[in-house]
Amino acid sequence: MELRQLKQVLVLAETLNFHRAAERLHMAQPPLSTSIRKLEEELGVTLFDRLPTGLRLTPAGEVVLRNARRALFYSEELRRAAREGEAGEQGLLRLGFVGSATYSMMPQLIRSYRRQYPGVDLTIEESTTAELLRRLEHHSLDVALVRYPVLEPTDAQLTLLQHDNFMLAVSADSPLAARAEVALASLADEPFIMYSRAMVPSMYTLITHALHEVGVKPRIAQHAVQVQTILSLVESGLGVALVPGAALRYSGDGVRLLPLTDWPARQAVGIALATLPDAVTATAANFIALARTLVPAAPD
Repeated sequence: MELRQLKQVLVLAETLNFHRAAERLHMAQPPLSTSIRKLEEELGVTLFDRLPTGLRLTPAGEVVLRNARRALFYSEELRRAAREGEAGEQGLLRLGFVGSATYSMMPQLIRSYRRQYPGVDLTIEESTTAELLRRLEHHSLDVALVRYPVLEPTDAQLTLLQHDNFMLAVSADSPLAARAEVALASLADEPFIMYSRAMVPSMYTLITHALHEVGVKPRIAQHAVQVQTILSLVESGLGVALVPGAALRYSGDGVRLLPLTDWPARQAVGIALATLPDAVTATAANFIALARTLVPAAPD
């Protein structure tokens, strides 16, 4: 049994005439009659009564016709799904992200992506930059939004999507909170809430290097992984912290974020899109293109 035979049954049932059905199918009448007869022999039933006045569907033909319509519908759905899958309009996108990406970049991207590709199943997972890059390299993620810069070796290609600046987070009741801005060099006596060296090595290295450049050896009171946790610890009065400026939107009334006057200008920070150029799925390719459209001025 072939799909073409089911289509022939459908057209023949609509016309109840071999000649007209053959014209609609763009074939000669004898091959159509032969094809229908072979299908009847294969199924072991008569699909059409051949009457002097024309054709009539048999009860068995009615059943076959209903199922033929269903089979033809699903075969077309399969073709459509294959085409859309190749175009990235269906399938799965596995997206990883760091917590700070949720402040502005990720909601904008996901909203636009879901609107343009509603047929794609999207799974999102939060983790650290180091873990996200490891997952990407092991092909358990398709794309990831990570903190930039990435100082550890990686096979991933990084596209800077969002520029940011570090700011000093202090508790609202700290003497520093009254200042309009602050210099790193003035923080030698302050206890620091620092990113975990093991879990967030790039951020740890970036911050400690910037402090050392201005002669500050940080006195670390506590380590943490996520920006939200660091802000909570700052609010609790355990120390100050250097965090991305995007955290300002979610710092709360108990924390103030102060601009820095002497952060090294060459140390750009932000959110980057991490991809593996040799392992980009169709759904990921659409996500990458969308991300670059939303931030056309972002450099690679």
